[in-house]
Amino acid sequence: MIKFIDFTRRQKKYRKEIEKAIFKPLEKGWFILGPELENFERKFSTYLGDGEVVGVNSGTDALFLALKALGIGLGDEVVTVANTATPTITAIRLVGAKPIFVDVDERSLLMDTSLIEEKITKKTKIILPVHLFGRPVLMDRIMKIAQKYNLKVVEDCAQATGANYCGRTVGFWGDVSCFSFYPTKNLGALGDGGAIVTKNKKLARICRQLRNYGEASKFNNVLEGCNSRLDEIQAAFLSWGLDYLTVWNKTRKKLARLYQKELKGSPLILPEQEGQDYSGSWHLFVVRSKERDRLAEFLSQKGVATAIHYPRPITSQPVYKFLKIGKKDLPITYQASREILSLPLYPELTTKEVKSICSHIKNFYATKRKI
Repeated sequence: MIKFIDFTRRQKKYRKEIEKAIFKPLEKGWFILGPELENFERKFSTYLGDGEVVGVNSGTDALFLALKALGIGLGDEVVTVANTATPTITAIRLVGAKPIFVDVDERSLLMDTSLIEEKITKKTKIILPVHLFGRPVLMDRIMKIAQKYNLKVVEDCAQATGANYCGRTVGFWGDVSCFSFYPTKNLGALGDGGAIVTKNKKLARICRQLRNYGEASKFNNVLEGCNSRLDEIQAAFLSWGLDYLTVWNKTRKKLARLYQKELKGSPLILPEQEGQDYSGSWHLFVVRSKERDRLAEFLSQKGVATAIHYPRPITSQPVYKFLKIGKKDLPITYQASREILSLPLYPELTTKEVKSICSHIKNFYATKRKI
């Protein structure tokens, strides 16, 4: 059986190092807002290239608190996409704002920057691009639009830690960026975790206050905040993982290239190969097939687990039907949701396993042609 992701492989390989990392807070007896969090925030800032890092409880909270810190509220509009995880939209709704959706580019499945301006109104305050599958959005174009209309940009980097666009890491294009450290991410925690990153020190200070009940100092509440703190054990584990992230991302890239090589010429639509303008983090390897469900079932029967990111656009979820956005509004988004299939891709996956997966896929189409 080839799992979609196998956490036990990393645990077995690095068991002693992991235990050493997570026992640090236990030995110090300090579990919240302590030295491990400060250390991780410094290390992550250095990894990204500079800026203020604010560790929070999850990627969802990172987006929510970033929008709140920017003053986004009731009646404001945020331009984003519908082919994303629910938390992207949850955060927008939590501050009382309205998500305004643009369709995606047919090839990359990322925000179609040519459609943004037609969605901008007097109520628009934010453009929120999602760096999906580990591939960066065309941020230079988004920043030009934002500057033209005096808008803020919040980057959803949940799937793109380590990706670069035009020589700059994702997260350092917009006014603020948000990362998730959910266990499946390129840099994953042992549970939930997230971070807000910004070059604006004032904004970072506000985010730090918001994550801790709005406190400017102990029992001195200056804002209406919440409890959203990246705990010491998660921070210690993430600091350890950060030392390996570059190597892990290189392995992901190597495996992605192997997929592309082995599946070249198949009926599948493969993800675009990297160009001079960007380097992805390859969080996911997503193919497209008109026979997606049959292919997924075939692979399952052969012992290969797959996933779909995401099977339904946000706008088709029951909770968001009140937005009244349908297929006619986002034709590419809806079409792609019926075709996409994520194949296993993680650093501990072997080249032998990738070749086996590709062999099964080629057999699927060969059998189909015979029928």
